[in-house]
Amino acid sequence: MSRHVAIVTDSTAYLPPQTMLRHAITAVPLTVVLGDRALEEGTEISARSLAAALQKRHSVTTSRPAPEVFAAAYRAAAEGGATGIISLHLSAEFSGTYDAAVLAAKDAPVPVRVVDTGMVAMALGFCALAAAEVAEADGTLDEAVAAAQKRAADTSAYFYVDTLDYLRRGGRIGATQALLGSALAVKPLLQLDDGRIELLEKVRTASKAIARLEEIVVERAGTRRVDIAVHHLAAPERAATLAERLRERVPGLAELHVSEVGAVIGAHTGPGLLGAVISPR
Repeated sequence: MSRHVAIVTDSTAYLPPQTMLRHAITAVPLTVVLGDRALEEGTEISARSLAAALQKRHSVTTSRPAPEVFAAAYRAAAEGGATGIISLHLSAEFSGTYDAAVLAAKDAPVPVRVVDTGMVAMALGFCALAAAEVAEADGTLDEAVAAAQKRAADTSAYFYVDTLDYLRRGGRIGATQALLGSALAVKPLLQLDDGRIELLEKVRTASKAIARLEEIVVERAGTRRVDIAVHHLAAPERAATLAERLRERVPGLAELHVSEVGAVIGAHTGPGLLGAVISPR
């Protein structure tokens, strides 16, 4: 059954396929450039293939979708009966994806509200789910936008990486911060802050950094009703352990998602990533 408001996001939301199908959410893929090959995230390159390429020090970059890809998604939504579209995307500080969506929206057959959520991974995914829930309840386009923006404002994301080198190479963190981490041989904890990646704390060992990540999540969640996502890249044991600990320690836990990030985010964090998203309901 068609809805009046259609939900479009991008492949960095990392929503489970069954969740996207259930809520009729469309994800436009970003591209990973591996050597001289341009591959669509999620269909043509997996996180595991990306991790292997990074470990072999192959050249890996990422690029936004072309505006024409968004235009096709918007036309399909309109043809499916939508009278309005909310298009929710990863932080414009990370990618030109938002700009491509804005260009496509100008010529869309129905009104399109493009939102820079300032988020990525399931922090973006939770925003898309919030908008979808409003749309499913026959809410208006404005109401769906407001729900997504509120979810984004309330959501926090923290993560650990084995090295800052990948973030530095991609320009996602300042060279000075990356150099500081390398020079002091510390393990960095980072956070999403106003759409940017910021160094939160410097911890001496990986085990202490991961333990500190757990404490931050528990403190941030408090006793509120929250959804949590645990992400990783080529670190399934770390993710499983953190998820189990959070199940035990977060009293208001509603849903817990555990997943490996896709190739686009993995290209900028490197193998060993462990992250957590806390999103109050």
